[in-house]
Amino acid sequence: MFETIVALATPPLKSALAIVRLSGDDCFFIVSKFFSKDITKVEKNTIFHGYIKDGEVTIDEVVLLAYKRPRSFTGEDSVEIMSHGSPLIFNRIIEVALKNGARMATNGEYSSRAYLHGKLNLMQAESINDLINAETEESKKLSLMALEGKTSKLIEPIKKSLGDILSLIEVNIDYPEYLDIEEANNEKIVEICKENIKYISKLIKDGLKGNIIKDGINVAIVGKPNVGKSSILNALLNENKAIVTDVKGTTRDIVEGKINLNGVIINLFDTAGIRESSDQVESIGIEKSISKLKDSDIVLCVFDSENLDEEDEEIVKLVKGKNRIFVYNKKDLLSQKEHKDKLYISALNKDVEPLKQAIIDKLNLSKENYDNPSIANTREIGLLENIKEILEHVLIDVETGLPIDLINSQLKNAYLKTLSITGEDNDFDIAKEIFSRFCVGK
Repeated sequence: MFETIVALATPPLKSALAIVRLSGDDCFFIVSKFFSKDITKVEKNTIFHGYIKDGEVTIDEVVLLAYKRPRSFTGEDSVEIMSHGSPLIFNRIIEVALKNGARMATNGEYSSRAYLHGKLNLMQAESINDLINAETEESKKLSLMALEGKTSKLIEPIKKSLGDILSLIEVNIDYPEYLDIEEANNEKIVEICKENIKYISKLIKDGLKGNIIKDGINVAIVGKPNVGKSSILNALLNENKAIVTDVKGTTRDIVEGKINLNGVIINLFDTAGIRESSDQVESIGIEKSISKLKDSDIVLCVFDSENLDEEDEEIVKLVKGKNRIFVYNKKDLLSQKEHKDKLYISALNKDVEPLKQAIIDKLNLSKENYDNPSIANTREIGLLENIKEILEHVLIDVETGLPIDLINSQLKNAYLKTLSITGEDNDFDIAKEIFSRFCVGK
């Protein structure tokens, strides 16, 4: 029994129209209590025009869409009430729905029910949130491919090959009398594991690139005081967001901004100048700077001279091992000839295009990363890494002569994690896997 839930499906703002959505087993019965027409006998998806009422009081004239199960987003009987977009009106509609037996939906409950009713797999359900939060056309494109099920298909080769070898081992163990069934030997297991490790490695690599497109990256701008970090932030944003003065230590806290480079959101963080300071407030800002650069995907190390001083050298040591770009600012003041292997810009003159290109180059994204589906969700990438690790252990265990029943247990674990990616692990039955692949017992 699925309770009837209600929630606003559009933003809670004043607008021309608003949509209140209900879904659940008693949906039509509950709505008929406060709608001017009886919709309990609906046999197919139908549009109605009428009035929402609270007793004898008319709340609004509406268009009502009734969706008959399973032909709805959730797979249940559902209703969408299109009202005028006054908060006073849509809140009253929700109130009267609650009064007549519905309850407020929890976060993500409509998508959760769509998953439970088999309308979406877990990857598709997760992509809805990504689609809502997409900030670029490129991010939206990846999320749409996942919602359409194209991303889920990337899992099928792993699922099939692991299911095949797992079923083969089980049949060999449980049904030794069937002599016409292929033997699940070590060579076969090694072959399957190596093929999947190679394929999964590519999925992870592509997924991490897709994650960059989907979620963007964090870029910290660091350097000693007065090298032009705030000016660089302003030039990249094309606005005067950070205060710029000739006084050292002007920036005391993190100043943030974001830009879109080739369809990737770059979250920029202008940090306090890193140096030894006796000023308590400035010291707190410097500590925040060091913490922020540790959490960043790319660090822009800014210098105002090619002759690095002691403070510059300390910053170079601080960012060792990070994905970094060395930037020489104040190009307009340079007297010596520029070196081809160094990046020169002039934040003062808004000459930062070379820096933008350097960030794009660091992303290392190809047309394929933008155009093809990829497993870009952090949870899903983590499961792929788990599966790869298990299969690598299987290869070691086969080499050391571990009994096949123990190897079988590890392969089953890898297979279950594969099913977890799409949320199918709750319905796993090894017997079904065997009989779907072999005519055991006819």
